[in-house]
Amino acid sequence: MEGTLTARDKVGVQDFVLLDAHTSESAFVDNLRKRFNENLIYTYIGTLLVSVNPYQELGIYTMSQMELYQGVSFFELPPHVYAIADNAYRMMCSELNNHFILISGESGAGKTEASKKILQYFAVTCPMTESLQIARDRLLLSNPVLEAFGNAKTLRNDNSSRFGKYMDIQFDFQGIPVGGHIISYLIEKSRVVYQNQGERNFHIFYQLLASGEADRLAHLGLERDPRLYKYLSKGHRAKESSLNDKNDWKTVSNAFSVIDFTKADLENLFGIIASVLHLGNICFEEDPQGCATVPHTHEIKWIAKLLGVCPSVLLDALTHRKIEAKTEEVICPLTPGHSVYARDAMAKAVYGRTFTWLVNRINSSLVNEDVTKKTVIGLLDIYGFEVFDKNGFEQFCINYCNEKLQQLLIERTLKAEQAEYEMEGIEWEPIQYFNNKIICDLVEERHKGIISILDEECLRPGPATDLSFLEKLEEKVGEHAHFQTRKLAGPKGRKRIGWMEFQLLHYAGEVTYCTKGFLEKNNDLLYRHLKEVLCRSSNRILRECFLVAELENRRRPPTVGTQFKNSLGSLLEMLICKEPSYIRCIKPNDTKEPSKFDDFLIRHQIKYLGLMEHLRVRRAGFAYRRRYEHFLQRYKSLCPDTWPHWHGPPGEGVERLIKYIGYRPEEYKLGKTKIFIRFPRTLFATEDAFEFSKHQLVARIQATYKGRLGRKEYVKKRQAATKLEAHWRGVLARREVQRRRWAVQVIRRFIKGFIHRHRPLCPDNKEFIVFVRKNYILNLRNHVPKNVLDKSWLRPPGILEHASDLLRKMCLRNLVRKYCRGVTDEWRAMMQQKVVTSEIFRGKKEGYADSLCQPFATSRIGVSTSTLSDGILVIHVSPEDIKQKGDAVLQCEHTFEAVTKLVMLVKKENMVNVVQGSLQFYVSPGKEGTIVFHTGLEEHIYKDKNGQLTVVSVQRKS
Repeated sequence: MEGTLTARDKVGVQDFVLLDAHTSESAFVDNLRKRFNENLIYTYIGTLLVSVNPYQELGIYTMSQMELYQGVSFFELPPHVYAIADNAYRMMCSELNNHFILISGESGAGKTEASKKILQYFAVTCPMTESLQIARDRLLLSNPVLEAFGNAKTLRNDNSSRFGKYMDIQFDFQGIPVGGHIISYLIEKSRVVYQNQGERNFHIFYQLLASGEADRLAHLGLERDPRLYKYLSKGHRAKESSLNDKNDWKTVSNAFSVIDFTKADLENLFGIIASVLHLGNICFEEDPQGCATVPHTHEIKWIAKLLGVCPSVLLDALTHRKIEAKTEEVICPLTPGHSVYARDAMAKAVYGRTFTWLVNRINSSLVNEDVTKKTVIGLLDIYGFEVFDKNGFEQFCINYCNEKLQQLLIERTLKAEQAEYEMEGIEWEPIQYFNNKIICDLVEERHKGIISILDEECLRPGPATDLSFLEKLEEKVGEHAHFQTRKLAGPKGRKRIGWMEFQLLHYAGEVTYCTKGFLEKNNDLLYRHLKEVLCRSSNRILRECFLVAELENRRRPPTVGTQFKNSLGSLLEMLICKEPSYIRCIKPNDTKEPSKFDDFLIRHQIKYLGLMEHLRVRRAGFAYRRRYEHFLQRYKSLCPDTWPHWHGPPGEGVERLIKYIGYRPEEYKLGKTKIFIRFPRTLFATEDAFEFSKHQLVARIQATYKGRLGRKEYVKKRQAATKLEAHWRGVLARREVQRRRWAVQVIRRFIKGFIHRHRPLCPDNKEFIVFVRKNYILNLRNHVPKNVLDKSWLRPPGILEHASDLLRKMCLRNLVRKYCRGVTDEWRAMMQQKVVTSEIFRGKKEGYADSLCQPFATSRIGVSTSTLSDGILVIHVSPEDIKQKGDAVLQCEHTFEAVTKLVMLVKKENMVNVVQGSLQFYVSPGKEGTIVFHTGLEEHIYKDKNGQLTVVSVQRKS
């Protein structure tokens, strides 16, 4: 059930019984449209399923969908064909009784697809053993074979079933499908020889020509082009883009192998199919006497070869008729028209009986030899009510069948309603409904019904015609309220009825039938001469279909109408003893377009499917009924007394619940096991209240559940952490024990080695001595002297004194060596100067001791002189030494010798700077002076006004 009011406004209600305006056809169509627009193609009327063909894939037939509906209460999930199948299966298993599912609807409404989905559901969801796999596969693959031989493209449907089919699926006591049985009804044999414009013959002809092996076609004398055969070109639609004959042929071929058809069976079967095509190409001409002749016998030879008969005998049977008198036989030649009738009658008889043989052959492969009692679920895929512009004998039979099934549906529904009310102790209110028994009697009543009158016309001597049949109808049933002809109708009605037509007022409305062809199709006679030929055929299938015993029986075979009436009676007898389920299929438009909803067409089908009548009967009492347990389980949260658990009887709990909700007495009744609610609005108000409370309950449940999950996760983590900590502590403890054990062993060995340290190297002290050596060496590494003047040394232990002395000497030698290698020639010369200085100043001058550690500067003095012959030189000292008073300015007679001696002493020629013009010198640290050199008449030294020292020398002649 859809939950909230918003959802109901959008998608309607999933059960038409819950419509407030249940008597309004407009409300019915509107609800159907809402659901169709949301791709919700299924809707209930109680337990009846209404299915609208979507003409597109919706993804609602998956394995997950099958599992979802398996074993679930019928109204617990949205409507679906799987719910119908599962409910029938569970009821069959639990109650061990037989069920049937009646699928009806117009051509193209999806009846065949619905039956396939039900078969697939049983095949997938029922328990299965390897030994029964073959039976299941044969059940499934019987469909494509029957579709190939019994389905055809019509103006309304590309895969229209041109026969009715009832299939019993047999189950053992464990609910395992173990076999099946198929019954076919009223195969449309006339399609073999004639198709309307835009239609095709049966699929098997086109499949064989399109995909049959080249060798097989050559053996059958066939060409691939279907337009070469008159029986396939009457409708001028040999090719159909929506049908894939090649792929369908593969499916049929695979099915033949699974159903266990032998090679001989297939050879005989396809020989018959090919012979029908050759029959259609036989041409008759008229000789001068007006008799039929066959100018070209090519097709006759092929037919004779394929059917295993004599060509001349077959030719004679097609052009002559054998008439038997009491004592003699007379052979009469046929006119071309009669020969065409004989040819077509032979084609129809051969194909019709072959189809019956095919059904029986499939049944023999499905039979289960186990004689134990079995339960069955029947699938009835029957043609729906048909109303065309021109309605003939086939539509008359089909609509009669639908009248009988509608009668069964209403009676079973009323019976089920009354039985439920009586069982629950609810007062039964008689329901007024249209009883279509009056129409069924009009058709089938013995000696008075239309079928009996038709048989009389077919059997009576004299020139019986379709017109005489219509006159007989006017004579015998003309006063019936549901029968009308042009002659009997008033002035207004005559315009709608032709001279060869009669009109029946069915439960679904008025239908006008044209009597043209009624007698011929009802007779469906095959000339005795042709029947003799077929009985003598060497084709095994034909020998089984045309028995020699028929020739010995002089009685006229029953007419098609009588056969159909009898088989329909047998079908109803079978269905009455089974529990019913119903599926009504609706075609939304005539153009097979997805999402297109044709209101006029839908209303028409709703009418002739009897849906409004069924809804009215279903709603005559109460709109909703449910067992106490289910009602209480769903709505118990609305009452504090029943939530979360009700521990008393379910009936008392429901009573307490509805009183708390506020139901008024006229809105409900309480039965023995169920609650009955009269008005949909009462249920919707309850449902809306449940939706409101459900959100609160869900929030509380989610919070509790999330808290429980959190607590569970926390406990899990805490336990995991505790376990990890315990294990880690164990690891640490074991490590500590090992470490302490190792330490004890090391200490013990150390003490023992210390005690024996003075003994020669032995096992008792070896480790200790090695440790002491290693430890001393490692410590000594950080206390090695850095230079030769450092006399410090790490004190060694007693056992390493000798080694320590050796190491100390080696270290000293290494330091000395490094020091000596680091002394340069310049440094050596300076040291020599230090030695000379020591000899001169040691003990004689203060401050000498402080100069010992300081090296002599190599660049502390420089000499400058001018380019003139002035005898002036300046000795520069370092200006950085603040203790120096300044540079020395000297005048020497022997300038060159003094400077040379100084250069030789310090061995630096670049210490002398010869300047021109002037030179700079330091008077004191930070104070500079300048000596300017000039030439003059006499030598002279003086200070000028600027304080500069000026030296004038005499110019020498060079």
